[in-house]
Amino acid sequence: MLAIFRKEISQFFSSPIAYIIMGVFLTAMGLLLWVFPDTSLLESGYADMGTFFNLTPYLLLFLVPAITMRSIADEVRLGALEWLLTKPVSRWGIIGGKFLASWLLVVIVLLPTLIYYISLYKLGSPVGNIDSAGVFGSYTGLVLLAGVFVAIGLWASSFNDNQVVAFVLGVFVSFLLYVGLSALANLSVLGSISYYLSLLALDEQYRSLGRGVIDSRNVIYLISVILLFLLLTTNRLKSTL
Repeated sequence: MLAIFRKEISQFFSSPIAYIIMGVFLTAMGLLLWVFPDTSLLESGYADMGTFFNLTPYLLLFLVPAITMRSIADEVRLGALEWLLTKPVSRWGIIGGKFLASWLLVVIVLLPTLIYYISLYKLGSPVGNIDSAGVFGSYTGLVLLAGVFVAIGLWASSFNDNQVVAFVLGVFVSFLLYVGLSALANLSVLGSISYYLSLLALDEQYRSLGRGVIDSRNVIYLISVILLFLLLTTNRLKSTL
């Protein structure tokens, strides 16, 4: 697994993909949070990162599948996956290494955004007038949510050797689990089922962590979804090779 992890990280940073993704994400967030008046933190009049944590998942819905779309699809297209499986590494090792590398890249992309928290902490009146516990909980939820999107993206990439198909499928499934389930839960015709759909929705789990108290149930649920899609990806490799 460690060899796969190192290989993936090396590939990311030896190509312009990682830098383009980081640049696009940070530029988009910078414009949304500091320039555009409708979402600007400076226009809100108080130190709060709610806008950042509300908008970031929607950017990750597109950026994460862009990272993962080639992870397995490219290996299949080049015939490298069969070669990897001849090495002393299990399918879990391959998938685990690719997952950790992609997840780390997303975390690295998120790290510079800590300057937003530091800026608001300093700009607060008095200094430090910001809900630090809520920010910490929201970052925890954001990292776990990114892990879910990475796992979904790897699963989507395992279906064929077409990166575009992997990207579209990854975005669709991530959007469905993050937004779709909540939208369905608001339909009154579903009755009591709506309650259970809302519990399964990723956005509800994510928002719960942003309330300042890290509930182990939310963490366990998000980790379980990650493991589920990694298992589905591993089984998909077994059926195609």
